Amino acid sequence: MLSRPAWQRRHGKQVTPAPIRLRTPVFNQSTIFYRQSRRVTLAPSPILECRGVSKSFGAVQALYRVDFDVVPGEVMALVGDNGAGKSTLIKGIAGIYPFNEGETYFEGKRVHIHGPRDAAMLGIEIVYQDLALADNLDVVANMFLGRERKKVGWRLDEASMEKAAIETLHSLSVMTLRTVRQTVAELSGGQRQSIAVAKAVMWNSKVVILDEPTAALGVAQTRQVLDLVRRLADKGLGVVVISHNLHDIFEVANRITVLRLGQRVNVFETRLTTQQEVVHAITAGKLLKVPGMADA
Repeated sequence: MLSRPAWQRRHGKQVTPAPIRLRTPVFNQSTIFYRQSRRVTLAPSPILECRGVSKSFGAVQALYRVDFDVVPGEVMALVGDNGAGKSTLIKGIAGIYPFNEGETYFEGKRVHIHGPRDAAMLGIEIVYQDLALADNLDVVANMFLGRERKKVGWRLDEASMEKAAIETLHSLSVMTLRTVRQTVAELSGGQRQSIAVAKAVMWNSKVVILDEPTAALGVAQTRQVLDLVRRLADKGLGVVVISHNLHDIFEVANRITVLRLGQRVNVFETRLTTQQEVVHAITAGKLLKVPGMADA
C-alpha cells in the first residue's frame, strides 16, 4: 500500500491538504457574563472562630450555641440589648469564663483557652470599658504594666520601653500626646482610650476586642477613637467592637453580629443593611430556643 506522498508522485498530481481549522471560542455578551458569574472569590479564613459555644451560670443560660467569627483586616461589631450575652462571649474568648460547650478555633486550629494568659499568648487582647489604666503612672509605665523590660538585676530598661511606646503610638497615628511621660490622670478620655488600645496592640496581637470604646467620649474624642479602630483593621488585625451606638457601628464595621437573650439571631453585612433591620433583630430576632423551655 502506497503512502499518500508516493501515490501523488506516481500519478503526477499535487494535492493540497485541506487546512486544519481550529475551533475558536466565540465570546459574546452572554458568554462573558456567564464566565464572570462562574468566577469564585475565596473569602479569607477567620482568624478567630467560635462554634456553638454555650455558657451557663447555674440555672441561668447566658449563651446558647453561639457561632461567632472575625477575619483579619475586618471590624466585626457585636451588638445586642443589655443581658444579650455580649460581655459573656468576649470573656469566654478571653478565658475569664471558659465556655461549657462548643469549640474555639484560632488561625484554623482548635484551641482551649483556660485563662487570660492563654488568650494573650495566642494574640487575643481585650480592652475593657474601664480601660485598666493606672492614673498615677505615666504612659510608658501603663503600656508595659506587668510586662516591664529589665536590665541586669532589678533595674528597668526605661530607654527601650520609652522608644517602643513611641513607635507603637506613631504606628497608630496617635499624635495628640505632649509626651509619653505624662501621667494618665492628665489625659482626656479619648487619649486614655488610645493608650489602652496601643497597649493591647504592641504585643504582636492579632485580634483586638474593644468593649464600648466610645461610651463616655465627646464628639471629637469619639472621632479619634473610630479612626483608630479603622487603622487597626487596616494593619491586618481582626477587630471586634462592642457598642450600643449604631451610628458608630455603621461608620466603622464591616459586619454586625446580633445577640439576643444569649443567642445569635443574625449576622449582617453593614453595607447591605440598615439600622432599622439591626434594631429589629436586637429586639425581635428569631431565637433557637425560648428561655425557660427545655430542649426538644
